[in-house]
Amino acid sequence: MSRGPSVTVAGAGALGLSTALALVDAGCSVRVCDPSGPGQASAVAAGMLAPVFEAALDAETAGDLDLLLAARNLWPALSRRCGVAIDRAGTAAVGSDAWLADIQARLAKLGVGAQAAPRAMLGDVAPGLHGLLVREDWRLEPRPALAALRSAAEAAGVVFTGEAVRERGEADWLVVATGAGQGLVPLAPELLRLSPIKGQILRYPGHAGGPLSLRGEGCYTAPGQEGLVVGATMEPGRTDTDPDPVAFAPLIAAAGRLIPSLTGADFTVSAGVRAATPDGLPIVGLSKTPGVILAVGARRNGWLLAPMVARIVTACVTGRDAGPYARRLDPRRFEGRTA
Repeated sequence: MSRGPSVTVAGAGALGLSTALALVDAGCSVRVCDPSGPGQASAVAAGMLAPVFEAALDAETAGDLDLLLAARNLWPALSRRCGVAIDRAGTAAVGSDAWLADIQARLAKLGVGAQAAPRAMLGDVAPGLHGLLVREDWRLEPRPALAALRSAAEAAGVVFTGEAVRERGEADWLVVATGAGQGLVPLAPELLRLSPIKGQILRYPGHAGGPLSLRGEGCYTAPGQEGLVVGATMEPGRTDTDPDPVAFAPLIAAAGRLIPSLTGADFTVSAGVRAATPDGLPIVGLSKTPGVILAVGARRNGWLLAPMVARIVTACVTGRDAGPYARRLDPRRFEGRTA
């Protein structure tokens, strides 16, 4: 029987499951509640563990490479703990010479080296396009990873229920890891800082796309068990998960320019809703409400940040060291700002 605090985790996505596993390993009694099962947004993802290209290409996280790299560096231990396979082949930026020159300048500004990607590693990339290979960006398969995290948590004693959380109940702590869900705002007013972003990805069954994940002009691609993944739209303010051909049409066009064999090929569409904060980093730490901890708002980096979020939440519960990045994710950083 556990001798530690009792914790209810609301949400069974990448953040919720990673946190539940870390908490039970720390001696807590943990219950995970999620009526929808293993988090839709975490399943509708490419599984990128990509600190470098996120910092290089996304203005929201341009100044956070150190934090993103530190989060990625926690993944090997989590991988060993629960059997999540990590693909470390790397990622290549692929495009015209002019576009690659801009990418190389961005990487140099970040202090990251890149090398010319051998053509054999680029698969069916269009003739005339070249690639810059970065080894620092990794990847995992989201759905098998969710299953592995849940299996490890169950084996360690975490209890799963399909009920929706409305209050802290009798637990010592409630961890809110509900993604874009706003149902717990009365318990955690910090959730009002979140805004939804709908994301759609395409999967092309039967297309491997080569061994590397690719970052192109207008899309990315990643090899996947269910076919080549092409992503992703970023549609702020939308909370529906219906396929929207108007929104994903630019992805189809960009994918065809990058890999001509995708032009006219059959694909499937998946959509999820992610939560974002005003500065692009998640809210992780103690709520103003006693006994409530936030683990939400990872935007497009939920998988990458999962083990760091788990470490910080576990530190809040147990009093252990939260690591050097906890302050940058603290919910109180937004105090005094206009919502």
